[in-house]
Amino acid sequence: MLFAVRFTDKTTMRHVRTEYMAAHIAWLAARQAQIKVAGSLRHDASEHPIGALWIIEAETKEEVESLWQTDPFWVHGMRESVEILQWSKAFPETMVGI
Repeated sequence: MLFAVRFTDKTTMRHVRTEYMAAHIAWLAARQAQIKVAGSLRHDASEHPIGALWIIEAETKEEVESLWQTDPFWVHGMRESVEILQWSKAFPETMVGI
């Protein structure tokens, strides 16, 4: 199954993004088999990120929860909240990715 995971960041924890970005990217890279798409979200391209959106392939919602809880951004307190939704693609035969 595919899940859309939307994170909202704490505005007071922007320093975590700077400090742990390399560790976060390495963490994501090590999990590319499950995390199909990942990236930050902004209201405008010139603004600071306000969160992130990931598309994850997993068997259960619990598997998704156990995955993101080891992300350096989560471990170091940058994330304020997370929303996990099952995602049904409009074109199932199309690969997820950019």
